[in-house]
Amino acid sequence: MPLPTGESVEGPLAGVRVIEAGSFVAAPSAGMALSQLGAQVVRVDPPGGGSDAGRWPLSSGGASLFWANLNKGKRSVTIDHRRDEGRELLLELVVASGPGGGVFIDNLVGARRLRYEELAARREDVIHVHVEGRRNGKPAVDYSINAEVGVPLMTGPAETGVPVNHVLPAWDLVTGMLTVSAVTSALFRRERTGEGARVDVALADVALAGVAGMGWLAEADERQSARPRIGNHMFGCFGVDFATADGKRIMVVALTEGQWNALRRVTSTDRVFAALEETLGVDLGREGDRYRLRETIASILRPWFEGKDYATLERLLDDAKVLWSPYRDMVEVGREARRTEDGIVSQIDQPGIGPMLAAAAPWRWNQVSPPARPAPVLSADTEAVLGELLGLTDAEIGRLRTSGIV
Repeated sequence: MPLPTGESVEGPLAGVRVIEAGSFVAAPSAGMALSQLGAQVVRVDPPGGGSDAGRWPLSSGGASLFWANLNKGKRSVTIDHRRDEGRELLLELVVASGPGGGVFIDNLVGARRLRYEELAARREDVIHVHVEGRRNGKPAVDYSINAEVGVPLMTGPAETGVPVNHVLPAWDLVTGMLTVSAVTSALFRRERTGEGARVDVALADVALAGVAGMGWLAEADERQSARPRIGNHMFGCFGVDFATADGKRIMVVALTEGQWNALRRVTSTDRVFAALEETLGVDLGREGDRYRLRETIASILRPWFEGKDYATLERLLDDAKVLWSPYRDMVEVGREARRTEDGIVSQIDQPGIGPMLAAAAPWRWNQVSPPARPAPVLSADTEAVLGELLGLTDAEIGRLRTSGIV
């Protein structure tokens, strides 16, 4: 049975209360992960919802599947924090008393967003993690930042002359997890010292650190040339896609020497590659040599894959312990997830949508995965949260509703 929306899962962050005022991916994904770790997360939006309240994809009834899946397990409060009284309410929620309170995640912009200094003036141990596009405060989103850190010009077929954008907001998701790390680190520090923390995380910095961490910046700086596109080949080793006899495609990777040897054995190409090594004076047991000869290796292996159907390849490759995976569309991914008995995906009853396929936390804490929990209906917890945390009466909340503050 799924837990009621907003009910905290017993976990390492049980007793922690997080106020989240963010939209789109980075901040909401951080809030969801903190909720899955046991924190009570209260998402605050303006009345009617934030800029992502209706973001695609949509359910058949028009509700946002995006919003529902990134806000699972949270409580929802609506406050017009653009107005003075609403801004004061949001501030009071953040600094509300309690040993686990005083944690705020946001990606608000503009002169009226809450600042660490005013929060700390009311609660010295407040933890404020602010997610922004750029460290100078200018806007940026994943897809604009990804363009400027060079990834689309490294992606796609070798013969294409235009950028190739990918659909995954990778920098947003990484920023979300860095935000979780910042919150948990600050909580650990606060427990030891009693001190709060101000943490600013810029999406542009996360992306630049990411490409630098892969060695891509150092490579380009040393060579003074951009890396060329290599299509579906894996950079630095051997890995590429192959077609099957029945029209499917699979990805095969030989990252380690053991994986390379398994691929040679199952395809009965040991003698061919041994002759190639002797002729060219290379050692295909080294990943660098496999990468340099990637086109030659693929051309040798391709007929073997094209001559067998998918079911046969699945059996042979699995038995040989080759590293591979099939290409699937999202419908196939969903079907496979439903069939997996011990997986993280299940069907939940999402208010406003009905039955919805959703994922639980991707980790197992002491071998237990927290269950997938539904997202709240927008504003469903406004009265309860304002009453519990701020002690507002029904009459006071009614006045706020009448005036449009909540």
